[in-house]
Amino acid sequence: MRLTEEQEELRSAVRAVLGRHAGDAAWRPLTEQIGVAGLAVPEAYGGAGCGAREVHVVMEELGRELSPVPYLGSAVLVVQALLASGDEAACARLLPGLASGAVVGALAWAERGSWDPSVVRAEATPGPGEMWRITGTKEHVLDGARAEVLLVAARSGAGVSLFEVSGDGASTDREPTVTMDSTRTQARVVLTGAMGRLVGAEGEGDRVLPHVLELACTALAAEQVGAASRCLELTLAYAEERVQFGRPIGSFQAVKHRLADAYVLVESARSAALGASFAAAAGAPEQTRCAAAAKSACSEAFSAVAGEMIQLHGGIGMTWEHDAHRYFKRAHGSAQLFGPPAWHRERLAAGLGLPAA
Repeated sequence: MRLTEEQEELRSAVRAVLGRHAGDAAWRPLTEQIGVAGLAVPEAYGGAGCGAREVHVVMEELGRELSPVPYLGSAVLVVQALLASGDEAACARLLPGLASGAVVGALAWAERGSWDPSVVRAEATPGPGEMWRITGTKEHVLDGARAEVLLVAARSGAGVSLFEVSGDGASTDREPTVTMDSTRTQARVVLTGAMGRLVGAEGEGDRVLPHVLELACTALAAEQVGAASRCLELTLAYAEERVQFGRPIGSFQAVKHRLADAYVLVESARSAALGASFAAAAGAPEQTRCAAAAKSACSEAFSAVAGEMIQLHGGIGMTWEHDAHRYFKRAHGSAQLFGPPAWHRERLAAGLGLPAA
């Protein structure tokens, strides 16, 4: 599993932009100069027609910097939900704006802390013309407070369906939520009879959302690897600079062992994330298993390495002046996003026909 020369050039370009532009200011150059928002969008809709491996490269670089740009929520979740819906009219209407980065979308999906489609209780009832009325509450909506377009999962008579809802509608209340990780904005979306347009066939959400979950976990695993790798880099640099008892602390055997263990975790997680990306790019039958394994392994590796970063940085690892606490918070927040590791291990076991632990 090796990335191509073009994909490594993409990595360099993304890293260079993130090095010049901090925070949300990076979104415009990333989309206008590199076109990251349209990487996975087919050329027919204004995108580059690339796939999961290119998304992997971008997510890994965004993870290194803990970038708050709306790539995961808009360019991965919403784009993939639209493509999986098979609704050509909706794709033609929405994907060009999303691909350019001029429009930010959000997928309002999770309820009661779960991304399992069977948990969806938001209701959709027929409204005037071809419109529907959506009522329900959605949690953990990535970039939900600023998105111009909302894709909402709600239950109609045929099952779970997807609906396009205007982000500024009078019956849509979007509340930014306070999260442990301030670099990843989330919102609570409350819909009280909001008008929505059906995307795809009615009841197809039960097919679309599990597919989107696989791609979301694959992308998030790449981000976790990038962030964990950066934690290790910063900790190695500090171990070479920090002197104790007249020697760099990196020369002590106990520290060497901990750094070596962290390296093994990062590289093992990288293999799992790449495996999921390659499986997704090929549409392989093992895509579901690879995504679940990557989400579980990369979540736990990132949390462990971020914890070691704080410990090996000593006192400064717990101060606001150092970035260690930011990586630690991102690690714990991303471990729960799209389901905790234990849930994905249960999914993996079920897919392999093994009894649940």
